[in-house]
Amino acid sequence: MYKKLISVLVATVCLFSFSQAQVKEYLNAGDKYFAEGDYYSAAVYYEKYIGKGKSNSGTQSFNPYAVSASANRTAVAKAGSSRDQVIYNLGESYRKLHFHVKALPYYEEAAKLNSGTFPLANFYYGKTLKALEKFEESEVAFSTFIQNYAGADTYSEEAYMELRSLKFLKTEMSGKDMSAYKLSRSTELNADGGTYAPLWINDNSLWVTSSRTSAGNSATQNKLYSVDYSSGSAGSFTLLPLSQPKDMQQGVAAISPAGNKVFLTRWDVAKGVRTASIYESNLVNGSWSDPVAVPNLNMDNSNAQQPMIMPDGKHLVFASDRSGGLGGYDLYVAMLDEQGNVSAPQNMGANINTKYDEQAAAYHASSKTFVFSSNGRVGMGGYDFYYAKGSDLMKLTEPKNFGYPVNSIKDDLYFTTKGKGQNVLENVIISSDREAACCLELFSLSKVRPMRQLSGVVVDCATNKPVAGATVVVMDTVNNMQITEYTTDASGNYNFTIEEYMPLKATASMTGYFNNSIRFVGPKDYDEVNFVTPNLCLTVIPSTAIKVEKVYYDFNKATLQAESFASLDDLVRLLEENPTMEIELSAHTDSKGSDEYNMKLSDDRAKSVVDYLVSKGIDPSRMIARGYGEMMPVAENENADGSDNPEGRQLNRRTEFKVLKN
Repeated sequence: MYKKLISVLVATVCLFSFSQAQVKEYLNAGDKYFAEGDYYSAAVYYEKYIGKGKSNSGTQSFNPYAVSASANRTAVAKAGSSRDQVIYNLGESYRKLHFHVKALPYYEEAAKLNSGTFPLANFYYGKTLKALEKFEESEVAFSTFIQNYAGADTYSEEAYMELRSLKFLKTEMSGKDMSAYKLSRSTELNADGGTYAPLWINDNSLWVTSSRTSAGNSATQNKLYSVDYSSGSAGSFTLLPLSQPKDMQQGVAAISPAGNKVFLTRWDVAKGVRTASIYESNLVNGSWSDPVAVPNLNMDNSNAQQPMIMPDGKHLVFASDRSGGLGGYDLYVAMLDEQGNVSAPQNMGANINTKYDEQAAAYHASSKTFVFSSNGRVGMGGYDFYYAKGSDLMKLTEPKNFGYPVNSIKDDLYFTTKGKGQNVLENVIISSDREAACCLELFSLSKVRPMRQLSGVVVDCATNKPVAGATVVVMDTVNNMQITEYTTDASGNYNFTIEEYMPLKATASMTGYFNNSIRFVGPKDYDEVNFVTPNLCLTVIPSTAIKVEKVYYDFNKATLQAESFASLDDLVRLLEENPTMEIELSAHTDSKGSDEYNMKLSDDRAKSVVDYLVSKGIDPSRMIARGYGEMMPVAENENADGSDNPEGRQLNRRTEFKVLKN
């Protein structure tokens, strides 16, 4: 009996010792994988260590897109108890896997521990709450972090930015008219694994990067695919016929406008460190050459990724965390010559880049819109899409956030569009993890732009009072097409709608007035729905002759001096604006010289002006040239005492026109 009891006790002690040893192995394995950056495996063993099940409670979720430079910052964690450290590391592991639901309880528990032990627990707890749309709780977590955190660094700065972003996103998500947006997860394009970085090649083909499982492809292998769109919807996925070895991740590509050169990103992860470079491949005799690294784009001890070729084929934009930047990943631009050689890149500057991360550039040519993703600005959360306007990449406008629902509270990264005209959001595919526990997926997005509302007023030039009943004809000056015709109301108003702002000309006509026109394009911000055109003023046609100012002739000759041309060109424009108008063009002299001489001189001068107008395209049948010599003075040539009156003579030497028919 005694021996049997001893045997049971020994067995129990051995089993306990074995169990303790196994638990210790779980901890060691978790620490090992965490240090190497294998957060999926780390989470598996950490959860076994704390007794949370026999296997990982989540699905393996390889993060397929670029880890941000700011996300690679070393977590600040002072030594605590083994279990406390494991709880914090579990939150870190699931956060870096973008598995926010799993990260939340661990950060919540870590946030309740001593803030001196895990000073960033509330910071990441706030981020996780925000990712799960728990905005009020997230605000409390960030406020608590700011209150307790002693450092004045990027973490405290980012926490304040997160509080501003929470205010921004709550405004964006409440009361916004969503009827113009159509957003849906693309079931045709998404599968197991991540699918991201879409790029329209043409109407019939889309390139994507994906870690989907396929023949010879594991769930963690990213490769480049072509998607057939010849039927108008997504068809089969085909591996691009580029060399895509298994020991490297492939993705985020750009193709030259000529279709004979591809730039692509290749990367690998070793011991938690991700290294990415940009490669190029050329189409030679119908086959793509083996990709080779591009020297000027890649720099030692840094990453280069996400190439984008501008529509002109002369500029390549990419993201890099190379030294000398503003911080994190910055966007750079390099020149491409006719052979596709790449120049030394130039940082796009503080207007676009921040101390955090800017990535994944795109460009919509017809609206001159530069699109990129950033996690360093006030926005919805994670990476947001921003846009800036301009054709010169170094002189773009101040970036603006696209807002909700283009952006979400998670990561929105990679954008491609087939939008027409000014509507950059007309036909878009984006990648986002907004509906996924992890990983980027593809979404189709379209925004119906409301009709542009334009309005203006026709007024009398002299009195500034409205002119009712005037006819306003609006022309598209690019295509020389009439857009609309409108009769002004009692307040002189006219208005019309168009799909997109464009160069326009509005011409107003009214009985008893000269026609007049104005040219305009639209507001500086093309997203503005309403635009008020400048006032269009009409001048009453007088019954008397109108002096043409600043018309000069050579002394005692009919030759026009060059100083006269600007004033006569104004008369040309008036005749062009009034195509049915006929005029008498008259010239007058002072009283010096004989009547016959002055009559001939004035007649020659009137003909000289008519000849100039004809040279500018005015039909000669619309004009009569007539010289009146000294017969019609408007001032005295001599003073009452018989002395000369030079001021009066100057007034009498004039060129006029009178409307005969309108």
